[in-house]
Amino acid sequence: MSGSMEKALAILEYLAPRPHGASLVSIATDLNQIRSGCHRTLNELVRYGYVRALPQRGEYALTTKLSSMGMSFLSKSGIIDVAQPVMNRLARETEELVRLAILDGTRLTLVAKAVGSKVGLLYDPDMGIDLRLSCSAAGHAWLATLTDQQATEAVVRQGLGDPAHYGPNAPVTVSALLAMLQAHRTRGFSMIEDMYALGMNSMAAVIRRKGEPAVGALIVAGPTSRFTRERMLHVGSSLVRRANELALIGSASPLLKADDRGTWGNMA
Repeated sequence: MSGSMEKALAILEYLAPRPHGASLVSIATDLNQIRSGCHRTLNELVRYGYVRALPQRGEYALTTKLSSMGMSFLSKSGIIDVAQPVMNRLARETEELVRLAILDGTRLTLVAKAVGSKVGLLYDPDMGIDLRLSCSAAGHAWLATLTDQQATEAVVRQGLGDPAHYGPNAPVTVSALLAMLQAHRTRGFSMIEDMYALGMNSMAAVIRRKGEPAVGALIVAGPTSRFTRERMLHVGSSLVRRANELALIGSASPLLKADDRGTWGNMA
């Protein structure tokens, strides 16, 4: 990757979680870029419509161009048309929030949701975020399809989630995580409690045809007060059934087809 492209992508990734913008000084300092060079890159991104300047505040922010491209990509891929009916059925069955995460390399990205609960607390993370593998239900479900060595490599690459920033039960060692993965394998789906966020429980099952690698995960999440361990065990069969249903019809969307993702494990 060329130096200029690497710097431009770093700026875009830096601005993505900062919708209110950031100053040139902050961007250059945090990304360890020379201020004059950072300024030139920002001007190029402004010229191509990916960034807008906020002259009154002296800051820069993303335009909607990237989000528009992302939504267009998802729309054209057919993933929503394929997955939404299945997710809606699961949401009605569980009466909780249902999420779909797509696997891309070692990244699990949330791309769709269905809401089943009519009352009470609703846990609803932002669309498009990449999940932390070590402390998310989808991350655990996918890691459980890998060997312990492969799972360790994937987690070390991304880093363990700090309980200070996630839930108090987030594993702080790889050995603790591997023990959890074995329990998930035995059960057939993952279950986590107060791990991704305090006061939230969730579970996930991978989307995978027999003999092929996983392409994503189907997630159900809810508040600990309502979505208890007993409740999760009760709806586990529905979750697995809907994940298998998505695996069978997933060939209608390129995002649910097994391709070079097979590099990261292929357990029957």
